[in-house]
Parts: sequence; C-alpha cells; structure tokens
Amino acid sequence: MSEKAINIGFGNMVISERIVSIVSSDSAPTKRMIQEARDRKMLIDVTNGRKTRSIILSDSDHVMLSAIQPETVAQRLHENE
Repeated sequence: MSEKAINIGFGNMVISERIVSIVSSDSAPTKRMIQEARDRKMLIDVTNGRKTRSIILSDSDHVMLSAIQPETVAQRLHENE
C-alpha cells in the first residue's frame, strides 16, 4: 500500500488513507466535537491562527482543524487517488 499525503494548509500534511471525513465547521455539533477532542487531547490545529473552515476526522480519532475550505481538501484528496 502506497501512502500518499495531502496538504491541509500551510505545509501541513495528512496521509489520505487515514481520513474518515471532512466536514464544515459552522454547526453547533461540530463545535462540540472540537471541544470534546480538545478535552481528550486529540485536537490538532493547523490553521496558523486563521478561521477554521474545515474539520478533518481521522481513523485514529484525531480531529484536525484546517483553514482550507472542505471542498478544497476533498478535491486534493480526490486528485491524490
């Protein structure tokens, strides 16, 4: 199996096979999910201080915050296949 990484913003990479879901950060349930991940020490913030636009969920239960639109992350993921 060849592991391919995709850029999720500011030079930060994630292995594409580890991504379970890419969601928008606008709703109250996603804000609760972020807080729960922070409490469990499973939150990875790669926004570099910018507004969170997408939340990337991994198979290891990590929650990653990105300043890139979910559609852009999904497009990069699709291009990587």
